[in-house]
Amino acid sequence: MINPFSLARLPRIEFGAGRLALLPQLVARYGTRVLLVSGARSLQATAHWNMLLDGLRKHDIDWDLLHVSEEPSPQLVDAAVAQFRDGGFDLVIGIGGGSVLDAAKAIAGLLRIGDSVMDYLEGVGPEKPYQGPATPFIAIPTTAGTGSEATKNAVLSVHGEQGFKKSFRDEQLVPDYAIVDPDLLTSCPPELIAANGMDALTQLIESYVSLRAGNLTDALAISGLRAARDGLLSWYEGTGDQAAARSRMAYAALISGITLAQTGLGSVHGLAAPMGAFFPIPHGVVCGTLVGSATRMNIAAMHEREPDNPALGKYARLAEILCERRIREPEAAYRALTDLLEDWTERLQLPRLSHYQVQRDDFPRIAANSRGSSMKTNPIVLTDDEIMQVLSERL
Repeated sequence: MINPFSLARLPRIEFGAGRLALLPQLVARYGTRVLLVSGARSLQATAHWNMLLDGLRKHDIDWDLLHVSEEPSPQLVDAAVAQFRDGGFDLVIGIGGGSVLDAAKAIAGLLRIGDSVMDYLEGVGPEKPYQGPATPFIAIPTTAGTGSEATKNAVLSVHGEQGFKKSFRDEQLVPDYAIVDPDLLTSCPPELIAANGMDALTQLIESYVSLRAGNLTDALAISGLRAARDGLLSWYEGTGDQAAARSRMAYAALISGITLAQTGLGSVHGLAAPMGAFFPIPHGVVCGTLVGSATRMNIAAMHEREPDNPALGKYARLAEILCERRIREPEAAYRALTDLLEDWTERLQLPRLSHYQVQRDDFPRIAANSRGSSMKTNPIVLTDDEIMQVLSERL
């Protein structure tokens, strides 16, 4: 029996080396006026950037450029909407990492209506139903991590004591096209490869064991996990075929975005939201540093309270996929899985939480603010004490 399922809207996906060359002809279908949202400066120093602009010029496409150099805030989005609302744009293009894509996605959603994004953020403000219309949007990732090119949510942050990390979320925000070109990953520095790669890996793991997982998402998650297994360490350490490693990680990140959009995530991302708001800790670092301890805690909690939970079998299967061997005893599989995740965390040199000024006294506040949408699809409800134990292991 195949259980009933729903498949949320996805973009039209163009995947492969050199696919950036398709952009000008895609843009021409929408019009001649584009808002181009990009990162700080690194992409502009590459031949890809000049090729992109030359292609737009050849198709008589005019553009304005907005730089996003950090995690986007509601203030950044509102300021961009106010600045560009009367620009007559036919299309928004986001080309950059997850922060750039999230900013561009939110701006595209509001450019034609002019509302503040605070009207729509989950858990803060009035949470008005989004009516649109959104400006058409093309997403082009230049990192391999968040999978934002395949999702309907734009994650926005306010940092500090009263900070938050919340989503503006609606199916009208899904990009019309996602152009995933592994050649754009060549300028990623090692620390970005590590953090983003572990974000993608964590999203695939949490999608696979999510309460909303199903046959289709399981098949996709497994294919992404195999790609991450074969690509991440090779790319980070500079061994083997680097083009193949980049391609695998671009695929893993894309698939992680597709699966999380269908299934939700889990405890690691539940914790990443308050930690990213309260502390100067990159999202991928939270994922990479916590995924081993969070996985161990989920397994222990299910053993204690829900020994028939089907996610236990899935964790054993995850061990076999990532370790590439048959493991007949479940307990041995759980140990192999958590050992592998912790080994990757060390090899990728992901810092501990204390590196970002997290202290034990902060744990209750983090736990209290971790009960958002991601925690609701974790395979088991963790207690505050269990959540704080996860944090303690990586302090």
